[in-house]
Amino acid sequence: MAAHQKINYVEFPAKDIAATKAFFTKIFAWAFVDYGPEYTAFSNAGLNGGFFKSELTVSTHHGSALIVFYSQTLEDTQSKIETAGGSIIKPIFSFPGGRRFHFTDPNGNEYAVWSDKDL
Repeated sequence: MAAHQKINYVEFPAKDIAATKAFFTKIFAWAFVDYGPEYTAFSNAGLNGGFFKSELTVSTHHGSALIVFYSQTLEDTQSKIETAGGSIIKPIFSFPGGRRFHFTDPNGNEYAVWSDKDL
């Protein structure tokens, strides 16, 4: 049951649904359920959500909220993202409480990964 008045679901644009599914499955082991050719829902991500067919992208440069993943092994996660076709747009940097980097998925959507390990 969904929690009353709590964030329950998030949706992102995707130019290429198939590439999106392959990317997030390979890196983060997400599971997907398709609802027609223009929408896929994901689970096993910490928060369920979906991708809808669109030429738009999300980026902090354009004022979008930033989805931030956690990793115990930041460099390993970065390597997996690069191998799967993601682009690192902000290399690893330190901030109070940890380190992080920003990347884009094959659609050009921006995300970040942070870690409190190896401070």
